[in-house]
Amino acid sequence: MKTTLQGTLAATLFALMLMLSPLAATAQEVAPIDVNTADAELLAELPGIGPAKATAIIEEREANGPFENADDLTRVSGIGEGTVANLQDQVTF
Repeated sequence: MKTTLQGTLAATLFALMLMLSPLAATAQEVAPIDVNTADAELLAELPGIGPAKATAIIEEREANGPFENADDLTRVSGIGEGTVANLQDQVTF
């Protein structure tokens, strides 16, 4: 019975690793999004940015010029320091 339990645990662990491996590969392969050139659909894929904030980002950059760094995103209503911190590695300018 001990061998059966070990085999079951090993098979379960192996299956779990197989399921999680595509997630790790995807996270590493995603290129940062250029906030100054991306369209609303692409911006909406960023964490904490939905369709409304994506549209607001585009409106802000068209009205007041390009963003120079992640902190500039706080110019957009509804984007605070917490959102900016989560975006640091996922955006370029």
